[in-house]
Amino acid sequence: MKNGITKLAFLIFFLTTSLSATAQTSNGGSSNLFIYGLIAIAALILIAVILQVSDNLLRIEAKQLGANKSGENFSIFPKAGNLFGSSSPEYLGSDQITHLKQGHDILLEGVAEKSVDHDVQANTFAVQPPNFIGMSPIPKVLPEVGTSVKAGDVIFFDKKRPEIKYTAPVSGEVIDVKRGAKRSIAEVVILKDKEMQYRAFDKFDLENGSREDLVNYMLESGVWTFIRQRPYDLLADPSEIPNNIFVSTFDSAPLAPDLNFVVEGKEAAFQKGLDVLGKLTGDKVYLGLDARGKSAPAAAFANATGVERRWFNGPHPSGNVGIQIHHTAPVDANNKAWVVGVQDIITIGTLFNDGKYDASRVVAIGGAEVSNPKYVQTYIGANIGDLVKGNVEGEATRLISGDVLSGKHVPAEGFLNYFDDQITAIKEGDYYEMFGWLLPIAPRPSVSKTFPNFLFKDYKFTPDTNTHGEQRAFVVTGQYEKVLPMDIFPQHLMKAIIVNDFERMEGLGIYELSEEDVALCEFVCTSKQPLQSILREGLDAMLDQG
Repeated sequence: MKNGITKLAFLIFFLTTSLSATAQTSNGGSSNLFIYGLIAIAALILIAVILQVSDNLLRIEAKQLGANKSGENFSIFPKAGNLFGSSSPEYLGSDQITHLKQGHDILLEGVAEKSVDHDVQANTFAVQPPNFIGMSPIPKVLPEVGTSVKAGDVIFFDKKRPEIKYTAPVSGEVIDVKRGAKRSIAEVVILKDKEMQYRAFDKFDLENGSREDLVNYMLESGVWTFIRQRPYDLLADPSEIPNNIFVSTFDSAPLAPDLNFVVEGKEAAFQKGLDVLGKLTGDKVYLGLDARGKSAPAAAFANATGVERRWFNGPHPSGNVGIQIHHTAPVDANNKAWVVGVQDIITIGTLFNDGKYDASRVVAIGGAEVSNPKYVQTYIGANIGDLVKGNVEGEATRLISGDVLSGKHVPAEGFLNYFDDQITAIKEGDYYEMFGWLLPIAPRPSVSKTFPNFLFKDYKFTPDTNTHGEQRAFVVTGQYEKVLPMDIFPQHLMKAIIVNDFERMEGLGIYELSEEDVALCEFVCTSKQPLQSILREGLDAMLDQG
């Protein structure tokens, strides 16, 4: 906006100067017509500037008052769809749709085939306290090594928040409690039984039970651990009532699982889970739906009841729940929202339908180094080596719990992180590249026009972990704004975090961001800055400040 106003102001100044010069040198009727024409152009430009400023002030005022939460067009200028008709898919009907232009889709080799291999089984599982942001490093572990547990039994709790129970995803024997730095608890490992045994829970009366009893039931059963709060990405505070709860029904990250496929056969549990969430919120449960395809999403999503639907169209990160929150009902220090994943909702629904804690997960195993990309049926915290055994090519391979942008590197003997439903295998980039992009090389994922990738939009790349350069001076490039569909200046925010400027961090929108939201910014960063780590440091600092 500022650049546009500056250019218009310069143009007005130029026309005014030209007008004066013409008036001094010209005579006759034709020169008068020329002068009047210049005056008319200058007047039109001035009107355009006033309208543009007014339009931006109107949008800012609507955002501050919260009026833009309804999805209406608070603007002086009508949308193109209102003038010429909408080109949106027919299955949307009259629902609101948000078109996102910023972002970038990274197409990679190794997309998982839509079939579940039930023969692949993991033997050991772990719940990892470091997966939970803000947890004390040494939680209270209840079962001793050698103790048998059932799925749903409490295995540890945070001493700072003892009301939140963390439960076993499978039944079996607790075989190890692994420790990290300073005696912190890193993993509680369980050797799974051949026949799963579940802790029995009484069914909760959702219609007649109070909200307080509902919260206590979810805390004791362990399903409360699936509800996270924005800002900060902490586990939700049971003593608070959120303004809204958000669920994204699609994942736009590279090689992410197709949630339309994952939810098949689990429609009743998913709807029950949504009903439970509806009892927890003070306002609405928002369902973020995928409007990118020609066909409608799964019926479990499109026909869900008791929710407010919001459709999103655009490249990654359109599937990120943080992006959907920003364009629906933004959060801040006092306006909090809760977020829950699709498979987490299914677990919640199964508890209320069947009275058991079923932590099963459909996990996508993909990547160029996977021989047979596919889905497997397992449980939370599965051993990654067991799931990919005999299915990974090459020796120098990196296994990632999650996607290539925001996932975590784990060894083959490691475990799937608590909130992940994807394993990605790519080559290690442990090599040097002489002259870099100056040499004719194979195509690589990049948004730079140095590579002709933009000419082949459907080309799937074979990536590796090489960063193709070292960390450099943190210069303003404007790259981040092209891939982050938020009204935020991420580069200015990152610099404010680095210098611990708390007022600027808050004013620049740190509360709206999570690591996954800036992962694409980190991918395109010419300066090779670790933006996700920087953001987490900023969020932790703001949390410590209260």
